[in-house]
Amino acid sequence: MAKCKICKKKSELAGNYAKTRGQYNPTGKRRRKPNLQSVHVPEGIEKKAYKEFAGKKITACAKCIKAISK
Repeated sequence: MAKCKICKKKSELAGNYAKTRGQYNPTGKRRRKPNLQSVHVPEGIEKKAYKEFAGKKITACAKCIKAISK
């Protein structure tokens, strides 16, 4: 199963109930997947959390990619 190398985010099973005319209509569950992308972490990164990935190409979620770039 694919997951983010930094925060270990992975897919989860989610479902909801649609309320129609005062009664609940159970709908099927579906798997929600994180927005994983391949990214190259720069060599001279300052943050401690990303030092071990410096200079490597990893799979990370969009939230972690945004944090790397700041």
